[in-house]
Amino acid sequence: MAYTIEEAIERISTSGRPLGAKQIADEVRLVLASGSIDILYRDRVLSTRTRQFALPRANSDVNVEVIHTLLGIELKIGKRRLLCPDYPTARYLSIFARLGGGQVAVPYDITAISTIADEMESSLQLMFLIADLLTNERSPRIRSSVKIRLATIIRERIAQLGAGSKFPEFLPPRRRRPTKV
Repeated sequence: MAYTIEEAIERISTSGRPLGAKQIADEVRLVLASGSIDILYRDRVLSTRTRQFALPRANSDVNVEVIHTLLGIELKIGKRRLLCPDYPTARYLSIFARLGGGQVAVPYDITAISTIADEMESSLQLMFLIADLLTNERSPRIRSSVKIRLATIIRERIAQLGAGSKFPEFLPPRRRRPTKV
C-alpha cells in the first residue's frame, strides 16, 4: 500500500518520539512504492535482454560525474574513470555508482536505456527529496544516515535481483522456407 508524502509527514509528526533513520527510510520506501529504483530495475531492465557491467565499489558520498572527452564519454567515480559507449549508458551507470556500485545489468537495447535512465534518475532525486523533506527539522547526521540507509537498501535489493547473464543470449534466426513460385 503506497502512501503520499503528506501521510508520511503526518505519521512521522504524530509519533510520540522522533523516529530513527531506519523508520524514516521505511517511510520513504512506502511513499516511493513501485517507483523505487530497485522495482524499476526488476521490471524494466531484468525483464529484457541484458549484459553485465561491474562498477567499482564506492561510498555513496563519492563524486560521480559524466565527462565528455576527446576519446568519448567517460564515467568518473571518485578518481577512477570508466569508458562508456554512449551518453545514455553513462547516465544509467551513474545512478548505480551513486548508490555504491557493484554488478548491474545494462539493457542490451540501446534505444531503451535513455528512457530507463530518465525514470531511474527521477526516482533517485525524488527519493532524496522525500528524505530531505521527512528529516527537515532533524540533525544533518540523521539526514545523511537516512540517505545512506536508503542507498544500502536499494544496493542490496539490486544485488539480490542479480546482474543478469555476463553476455546477452542470442537465439539463432528462424529458418525460412523458400517461397514457392
